[in-house]
Amino acid sequence: MNAHTTFRRAAVFGASGGIGGALAGTLADRGVDVWAGSRSGFCRDKRMRGFAFDLADEASIAAMAAELAATPPDLVIVASGVLTLDDGKGPERSFKQIDADAMEAAFRLNTIGPALIAKHFLPLLPRRDRAVFAALSARVGSISDNRLGGWHSYRASKAALNMLLKNFAIELGRTHEQAVVAGLHPGTVDTGLSEPFQSNLPDGQLTAPNAAAANLLKVLDGLTPRDSGSVFDWKGDEVPA
Repeated sequence: MNAHTTFRRAAVFGASGGIGGALAGTLADRGVDVWAGSRSGFCRDKRMRGFAFDLADEASIAAMAAELAATPPDLVIVASGVLTLDDGKGPERSFKQIDADAMEAAFRLNTIGPALIAKHFLPLLPRRDRAVFAALSARVGSISDNRLGGWHSYRASKAALNMLLKNFAIELGRTHEQAVVAGLHPGTVDTGLSEPFQSNLPDGQLTAPNAAAANLLKVLDGLTPRDSGSVFDWKGDEVPA
């Protein structure tokens, strides 16, 4: 499969972030027609078309879906998410630190927001041709691979996202035989999300955004409908449920 001709049109949600921006830029480098979504809607790269959306505002997502209905994407990437909230609350180290409002915010951004994007964009995917809906997940969302505990809201929100992706894959597969729905674990990428947790990383474990984007797109290029509903890491290995 030629990675440079796999997709024609892509919508990237979270294109102002480190990974999302790198994904959008790499796709544009390949000649893909890219819509780059962010909260502001501003996009410096003239090769792309920026659009505004808010994960907590379904109307903004629905409006963009309506705008793209005539020329729908065959690749949708949800590259948004949160580990540390805007108020500085980070992952809980103990169940004693669980805060209802913080947990609700994590689920709103990591689980419910991507689900709303799926609600409005999965119906746009071509029925007869290959199409991919992908969302950034995390290995810590794996229940069977959980050895350390902690990070309750983040882990739970990503585990819930993984379940939704499985559900969406089953439902979409009934009408879109060539479609793939997948979660992606990018590894530890040098972005604002991971910055507070980089100090103790082993040498070589931190990946630059552009390298992470290339890794993830290589994974997407190789996925088939048989893979739909699973989560894959940046090497293409399936992450346990």
